[in-house]
Amino acid sequence: MNTQIKYAGFWKRFLAHLIDQLILGFARLILFIPIWFFVLVGYFSQQNIEEFNSFTKVSYQMLDDEMSIAVMSIFIFVIIGFIMINITADWLYYALMESSKKQATLGKMIVGIKVTDMMGNRIGFGKATGRYFGKILSGLILGIGYVMAAFTEKKQALHDILSNCLVVDSFSLINIENTSG
Repeated sequence: MNTQIKYAGFWKRFLAHLIDQLILGFARLILFIPIWFFVLVGYFSQQNIEEFNSFTKVSYQMLDDEMSIAVMSIFIFVIIGFIMINITADWLYYALMESSKKQATLGKMIVGIKVTDMMGNRIGFGKATGRYFGKILSGLILGIGYVMAAFTEKKQALHDILSNCLVVDSFSLINIENTSG
């Protein structure tokens, strides 16, 4: 009895990625809207309301005093913090889910694909982490690293090649009876 692996095509992978980004975007929305609300309420509570009511200039000089500089510094650190939280959340989402027993993110599960090593086995957290950060390189070169999945023999994107992984249909391990006899 032999097994045959069916590699996941570009469009299936694209749809899975789109679904994952919608899921992560919704989670960010739920998490960050209250945080932004409290940051902005805190900022505006420190400002003179009459300045905002009589705001008519095209440019507004916020950095007039030390308090404004401190507030802007905090605002910049909050944005940097959000970016770091997003990167960490995305990394953990992809790496933990792709190295789990399901071998797939929610988007991949929905479209019926999973991540494996070159032999069709489950990958570990370290390999899933390398694959995730390899996606940065795939995107940095104008997305060509992602498009490679449409043209390579095993339908691998650049980050798959770098991490020695495959993305396959979940039901691709089809048992083929040996009919020669």
